[in-house]
Amino acid sequence: MEMEKIYNPSGIDDKWYQRWMDAKLFQSKPDEREPYTIVIPPPNVTGVLHMGHALNNTIQDICIRRARMMGKNACWIPGTDHASIATEAKVTAMLKVQGISKKDLSRDEFLKYCWEWKEKYGGIILQQLKKLGCSLDWNRTAFTMDPDYSRAVIGVFIDLYNKGYIYRGVKMINWDPKAKTALSDEEVIHREVKSKLYYIRYSLDSNSNDGDQKSVNETLNIGQEEYITIATVRPETILGDTAIAVNPNDPRFQHLHGRFAFVPLINRRIPIIFDDYVTMEFGTGALKVTPAHDINDYNLGLKHQLQVIDTLNDDGTLSNAAQLYTGEDRFEARRKIVRDLEKSGHLEKTEDYVNQIGFSERTEVVIEPRLSLQWWCRMENMAKPALKAVLDEDIKFYPAKFKNTYRHWMENIHDWCISRQLWWGHRIPAWFAPDGNLAVAATAEEAAAILNVKKLNLEATIENSQFADPVSYYEARQLRQDEDVLDTWFSSWLWPFEVFKGLSDPGNEEVKYYYPTNTLVTAPEIIFFWVARMIMSGYEYMGKKPFSEVYFTGIVRDTLGRKMSKSLGNSPDLLALIDQYGADAVRFGILISSPAGNDLLYDEKLIEQGRNFNNKIWNALRLIKGWSISDSNPPPDLSQSTGNQFSVEWFENHLNLTVKELERLLNEFQISAALKLLYELVWVDFCSWYLEMVKPGFEQSTDQETYSKTVDFFEILMKLLHPFMPFITEELFHLIRERTETEFITISDYPKYIKKEGFNENYESVPSLPISETLKELGTIIKEIVTEVREQKNRNNIKQNEKVTLYYLDDRYIVNSDLLKKLAGLSSIEKVTDIPENSIRFLYRTQEFFLASPRAIDFSKERLFLEKELTYHRGFLDSVMKKLGNEKFKSKASVQIIENEKKKAFDAQEKIRLLEERLHVIIN
Repeated sequence: MEMEKIYNPSGIDDKWYQRWMDAKLFQSKPDEREPYTIVIPPPNVTGVLHMGHALNNTIQDICIRRARMMGKNACWIPGTDHASIATEAKVTAMLKVQGISKKDLSRDEFLKYCWEWKEKYGGIILQQLKKLGCSLDWNRTAFTMDPDYSRAVIGVFIDLYNKGYIYRGVKMINWDPKAKTALSDEEVIHREVKSKLYYIRYSLDSNSNDGDQKSVNETLNIGQEEYITIATVRPETILGDTAIAVNPNDPRFQHLHGRFAFVPLINRRIPIIFDDYVTMEFGTGALKVTPAHDINDYNLGLKHQLQVIDTLNDDGTLSNAAQLYTGEDRFEARRKIVRDLEKSGHLEKTEDYVNQIGFSERTEVVIEPRLSLQWWCRMENMAKPALKAVLDEDIKFYPAKFKNTYRHWMENIHDWCISRQLWWGHRIPAWFAPDGNLAVAATAEEAAAILNVKKLNLEATIENSQFADPVSYYEARQLRQDEDVLDTWFSSWLWPFEVFKGLSDPGNEEVKYYYPTNTLVTAPEIIFFWVARMIMSGYEYMGKKPFSEVYFTGIVRDTLGRKMSKSLGNSPDLLALIDQYGADAVRFGILISSPAGNDLLYDEKLIEQGRNFNNKIWNALRLIKGWSISDSNPPPDLSQSTGNQFSVEWFENHLNLTVKELERLLNEFQISAALKLLYELVWVDFCSWYLEMVKPGFEQSTDQETYSKTVDFFEILMKLLHPFMPFITEELFHLIRERTETEFITISDYPKYIKKEGFNENYESVPSLPISETLKELGTIIKEIVTEVREQKNRNNIKQNEKVTLYYLDDRYIVNSDLLKKLAGLSSIEKVTDIPENSIRFLYRTQEFFLASPRAIDFSKERLFLEKELTYHRGFLDSVMKKLGNEKFKSKASVQIIENEKKKAFDAQEKIRLLEERLHVIIN
C-alpha cells in the first residue's frame, strides 16, 4: 500500500475507534489478571468538552492504555454527574424560551422536563470523549441518579443521620440569589473587582457614656453631633447592623466603652463592642457588625450575643426587616442608599477599592453570605482515617506538595452543608409530621412507622372531617417530605465504589475485584470537595481507600496566563481543533507543556507541533518502506563495530535505556516529561540520526538484517507512543507489516527494559566493541563531531553536500570513520602531524580538528570567532575556579562533584590553551 506524502487524520481517527469498539477492546470483566481501574471524574451532565476535560481525560487514557498493553485488566469507568444547579438552570432557561415558568409547574412536572433534557443532551460530553480517543468501557456508563445509585445515596444519608453525623440547623452559608439555593465553597468563584469603599458616619448616643466627654468632643465632634465613622463596600447592609466593633487596643476608641450609636437613616440604637478580631489598620479601625450577612460578623454576634436581622429575601431583594427599599434589588438599593446617605450628611467620602468578591460558578451572580436552616454533616470523625491514609502515603499524591494542602484542610475541617434548595437531585429523605416532628427514612411509610403516624383511610374520615373538602383533611394529616435536595457532591463522593454497586449490592464480585481503584486524575481545586470526601466515604463504607494514587493536573491558561473561560472568549473550540488537526495532535499539544500540578499555557502552536510530529513519524515509515533490499548485500559483520552494525547496536542500546527512563517517569506521573523524552527519541535520535546512519545511498539497497531491525525499532517506538497518540500509531502499526484482524497495537505488549548480556553495571556497553568507551558515549561522540562539522561548514559557506577532508592530530575521538564520513559529508578523514594549510580549525572537547576549506579562509572572520570563544571559556573557567575556591561549597559537595568540577577546570584550561595558540597563528 502506497502511503500519502502527508499524514491526513481525517477518517483515520473514526475508523480505528470504531474498530476498537467492534473488537470490544475496552470492555473489562473480572478474571485472573491484575486489575487496573480508573473511575472518570464524572463531568456534569450539562457539560461539553473543553481544554480542561481534554487534559484530564488524555492523562487518564495514557494510564489506562499503558496498563492494558502491560497485560493488566484495564477498566476505565465512564459516567456523568447530575449537577443539580447547572442542570436546573439549563432546564429553566430552556422552558423560559418556550414561555414556561418554573414557578408555574409542579415539582413532578419540572422533573419530567429535567429527565427529558438529560436524555437528549446529557450524554454529549461522553460522545465527545470518543473523538479524543478515550478508551472507556462504555458498557459500564454510570449516572449519579441511576436507580441503584440513588438508593445508595439515600441509604448513606439515613445511615449517617442514625449515627448522629447528619443534623439540621441554622448557620451561615453561601447563597445564590438567582438559583435561590445554598452553595458549597467550591461553587463560589472569587474574582478581584473594582469596588467603592464608602465611609459612613454613625451618630453616637450622647446619653450612654459616663467617661471623659471632653476627649470625645475633641475627636468626634462635628458641630454639636458626635459620630463614629466606618468603611464598607456594602452600604446597603447597614440596615442589618446590630453593633459597631473596635479593637480594645486602639487608643482612638478607648473612650467609647459602654457607648451606643445609631444606624443611619433608620436610627436603630446599637452598642459599640470591643474585640481583638478588628483590624486597626483597615478603613477607620471601626467595623460595622451585620451578623445575618457576614460569617465573621455572625461569629462576633454569637460571641457578644447580638441581635440577628436578615435584610435580604432569597432572590436578593431587600426584606421587610430592612425597613427601607423593601423589594428593591440589592444593587439598586445600594445605589439609592448611597444617594440618601449623602443627602443626610452621613456619607463622609468614597474611595476606589479593589477587593475579592464571590460569584456563583453556575449563575455568575454575586453570592450573599446568609443565615439559613440547612442540613449538615459532621466531618471530624470521618476525616481522621482519611488524613492518616494520605500522610502515611497509603494514598500517594502527585505532586507530593498537595499533601500539605490536604493536611491543613483536613485538620481544620468544618461541617458540610449538604442541602440545596432545588428540585433536580436526590431529595432529602426527611419527613415532617403535622406536629413538626421529623423522621429520616427512605419512604413515607417507613417514616410514618417511625413517627407512629397512621395513614388515614380517606373514605372513613369524611364524616368526621372538620374540613368541607375531605382531600384537604387527608393532606393535612399526611407527612410532608423535605423540599430540598442533596448537594451534588453528596452523591459523587460514593463514585469509586458505587459504580460497582458497592453499597446497593454489597460484596458483589465486581467491587471485590476492582475496588480499591488505582489512579484518580483530577484538578487540585476539588481536592477538598471531592477527593477528600471520596477518601472519607471509602473508609467509612468499604473499610478501604478508594484509590492508591492521585494525579493533580494544572489549569489550562492562555498565553497571557488567564484561565480559559467562555466569558473571556479565550477558550478554543476543542472539537474544531480535533477536526482540523486530528485527536493525536491535540493530545500532544496539551500534554507537551503540562507538568503535574502546575498550570500550563495553551498555545495553538503546540498543536501544530503535534501535527508536525505526526508528519515526521509518517514520513519516517515512508522512507523505510521506500528502501530496496538486496540479497546480494551481505549482512553486517557482527564482529565489527563499523557501518550499520554499529548504528543498529547504538540505537538498540539507546532505545533500551530510554525505555528504562520512560518507565521511571511514567511511574512517577511525570507525563509531560515522558512525552518530551519520546519526542526527542523519535524525532532526533531515530529520524534525524539513526535513519541517516543506516539509510542506503542514492539508488543503493540495504541488507535484510538492517531493514528488519529498523522496522522492529519503528514498531517499538509506535508502541511507546501509542498511549499518548493512539490513532496514528494504530494506523502505522498496520502499515509496518501485515496484521490479522485480531491484531491491534492497543492490546500489543508494551516494550520493557531489557538487561542485555554483556552490558556493564549501567547496561551501557557491549563487550564486542574494540574500545573501552560505552555505546552511549560512542554515539554521543559521533553525533557531536558531525554537528560541529556541519556548523563549521555553515559558518564558512560550505555546502553540506560538498565533500571535504577532516584532519586530526590524535585519534582519541575518531570512533567510526565510515559513519563520520557519511553523516558529515566528508571525502576522507586523515591523521596529520602538522596543521594543514587553509584549514578551518575547531575544538571538540579538548581535541583539535581541521576541516579542509575549498576556498581561501577569511581569517579576520575566524579571528572574531576565536576571540569570542576565548572570552566564553575564560569566563567559564573563572566561575569553576571560584566554586572550587569556596570552602562552604567544598565542605558540602561530594568527592565526585568536586572531581567533576576539577575536570571541567582542566578541560577549560586546555581549550583556552588551544584557542590562544590558534589565535596567535592567525595574528602572526
